[in-house]
Amino acid sequence: MYVVMVTYTAPVPDVDYALPDHAEWLAKQYEQNHLIASGRRDLHRGEVLIVRPMSRLKLDAMLASDPLSLGHLAAYEVIEFSASRTCHELHAVNELLAR
Repeated sequence: MYVVMVTYTAPVPDVDYALPDHAEWLAKQYEQNHLIASGRRDLHRGEVLIVRPMSRLKLDAMLASDPLSLGHLAAYEVIEFSASRTCHELHAVNELLAR
């Protein structure tokens, strides 16, 4: 599983212009069952993505297809971790990780 810290690297108006395309990209990632959660960081600094387990190569390819990446508007910090405990609502996700 991964936590991806997205940091905007371009002026806010440039990022805002790309956000509708980015929102479509996020929807596609949810449809493909890649994302668990996502949301904006405070002060319009970027976003946080929580990504289901996958190969790092697949994750890198997924992030490279993000309009924010394609437009050189954001940087991505990828943190890989193995969840050993989850809240009740994410129990099914944790069970999948144990397999």
